[in-house]
Formats: sequence, C-alpha cells, structure tokens
Amino acid sequence: MAKFDQDGISKSQKMIHIRNTIFIDENELFFDYVRSSGPGGQNVNKVATAVQLRFDAMNSTSLPDFLKKRLRQLAGSRMTGDGIIVIKAQRYRSQAQNRQDAIYRLVQLIDEAAEIPKPRKKKRPSLAVVQRRLEGKRRRSRIKKSRGHRPSEEM
Repeated sequence: MAKFDQDGISKSQKMIHIRNTIFIDENELFFDYVRSSGPGGQNVNKVATAVQLRFDAMNSTSLPDFLKKRLRQLAGSRMTGDGIIVIKAQRYRSQAQNRQDAIYRLVQLIDEAAEIPKPRKKKRPSLAVVQRRLEGKRRRSRIKKSRGHRPSEEM
C-alpha cells in the first residue's frame, strides 16, 4: 500500500510517495479550481471549491513503462486519449481538502496499477466433477422426458 503523508506530499522533496521505488514530482500535477455541485452552503455559488487534478501519465518521467500500460487499462474514462489522468474532487466544502482528496485518489490509482496481477493458472475439471455434471444432466433429461405427451386410452 502507498505511504501517504497527512497532506499527501513529502515536504522536503516535493515528491509524492506511492511505493518504495515510485515517486511523482509535485510539479507534474496541474490543478484547476471550479465551482462545486456538492455541499457548500452559501459558498457554493461564490467559491471554486472543486478541484480538477490533471496528471500526464504517459509523458511522466517518474513512472516506468509497465506502469503506464497498466494505468491505461485501470484508469478507464478517467484517462484522456492523450494519456492525461483527470480526477475531479468535490467531496468536501474546502478547496484544500478537495485537493488532498484528488491527490489521494491519484495515489490509490497508481498504487493499484503497480500491483502486478497474479497470472491465472488453467486447470482441468476433475473427473468426479465432470461425471457429477453429466449425471445431473441425465437426471434432468429423464424428468423432462417423463412429462411428454401420453396418448389417451379411450380411443
């Protein structure tokens, strides 16, 4: 799992720590502030509290190539055709909390992409399982055949 400071940023290096070998430079993140559709009371129409984080993952120098491929798969609609990850955070009423939330969600996404999936091992079903399945099919077939049309004896 990712190690994450209280605000998500290592103060000394201005680097965001994701895993032991994966760091993102804070200068690679771009923030836009827009009006939120969520909670905010009277501020909702005056203050731009929602945060839109943009991170150019495909051109990032801090991410290895295998991670960029996995990110493209996992990000889905959060990644543009140009390889820019866009995360909109508007859960909180304050801009600072939404900024933290956006960074946290980006870190979680990259951390999930860094997890190498376990390869699936193909297995054949055991002989007993196959025989049970076929016996069940035979039993069901007999039940259905017994429901067939029976000629009347009155003729």
